[in-house]
This record gives sequence, C-alpha cells and structure tokens, in this order.
Amino acid sequence: MTGSRQISRRAVLSLFAFVIAASAGARIIFGGRPFDRVRSEPPRPVDTTTSWAFFTSIEAAMVEAIVDRLIPTDELGIGGRDAGCAVFIDRQLAGAYGQSAVWYLAGPATAGTPQQGPQFTNSIADRYRLGLAALDRHCRMRPGGKAFASLAPAEQDALLGRLEDGTASLEGFDGKALFDQLLKNTREGYFADPLYGGNRDMAGWKMIGFPGARYDYRDMIGRRGEDLGLVPVSIYGQGLV
Repeated sequence: MTGSRQISRRAVLSLFAFVIAASAGARIIFGGRPFDRVRSEPPRPVDTTTSWAFFTSIEAAMVEAIVDRLIPTDELGIGGRDAGCAVFIDRQLAGAYGQSAVWYLAGPATAGTPQQGPQFTNSIADRYRLGLAALDRHCRMRPGGKAFASLAPAEQDALLGRLEDGTASLEGFDGKALFDQLLKNTREGYFADPLYGGNRDMAGWKMIGFPGARYDYRDMIGRRGEDLGLVPVSIYGQGLV
C-alpha cells in the first residue's frame, strides 16, 4: 500500500468518524428533530386580551368595518372582523413590521414600476395613520358626515370599490395604495397562524382545508387533490387533542 493510499484511507476514516460524532451531537442538541422548542427561539403569541396596541378607537372601528367588507361572513366562513384580522393588523403595526424595520427608508424615493417595490420614506405604521385619517376626512365630508364604520354596508362596498380602482380622491394620500395595503394585510390576518392574532379558531385554514403547521407531511405528499380529513394545528399545537 502506497503512502498516498494510506493518507486517503485515513482521511476517509476520520471523516466517517466525524460524521458519526456530529450526528450523535445533533441528536443530543436537537432531540432527534430539526427544531426544538427548548433550544430555538419560536415566535411568541401576541396578547389578544388587551385593547388596541396601535390603532386609536376611531381607526380601530374603521379597520374592523373594512376587513369585514373585504372578507364578509357567508356560508363559507366567518368574516374578517370575527376572524381577528383587525387585531392582527394592529399588532403588526405596533411591532417591527409597522416600523418597517427591514426596509430602506432614507430615500430618495421616486415613483417606479410595481416590480420595483414600494418607494417610501415613511414607515408602514405612519402610512396607515395618514391613510386612515385621509379616509376618515373623506367620509365626513360626504353628505351626512358619517364615519366609515357608520355607513351602510352597500355604501362601504361602493367606497372601497372606488378606492380599489383609484377613482376615490383622498386628500393627501393615494386611495388605491391604502386599499392595496389593507387588502394585503387582511388576507394575511385571515390565513396566518393564530398566534399572530388573526385566523381565530383557525377559521381560515378550516375553510380551505389547510392542515396547518404539522411537523411531518411525508406520508401525504402523494395524495394530491384529496381531502386528508386533518384538523388544523397551529405552531403552538392548538388543535391537537
């Protein structure tokens, strides 16, 4: 046996021993699973028992009315208000998302194409505050001077439709941008894990048949288009019996 072959064999054996040791160490550290609640930093459930963390009472009433028109209660499931979408948005705006913690806001900001992403120098929370204030002024300047939450459902739908197509003129704010932001966050609240404040009782997941944050789906990968009959499970195990 030549020296080069001996070195090669030693290297292979050393690597094999290292892999075994590393695998054993991984089982000790992670308990045989890729993730472990004790060692990792799981997301913390938001407190839904307290009052609004970001919204004022006027803003909260407006957003609750809006999310309930964007996702109304029907034969398929509960509406956005009962699902906690307004609570989800409120808690997000009170945290890092609302402060746009991972966004570049120093400018300059110039109008671009939709593919270039948002071009703003103020945070999402600031934009919500400005946009909702502009919508409130718009509503109170209409005949009757009612707040959005006091309008009839048909009137709310008509106004939201004008915001969506850009024909509603809000003073000092882009109405379509406000609508798009509200729609995006309402959808997120309806289908996010319940620990974030929305998707109450996992209503959104139950409606579409999503089984939730289960640990392992390997036994079901090939069962396409089939109702698995699984009860949704949240990140923290809600739904397990």
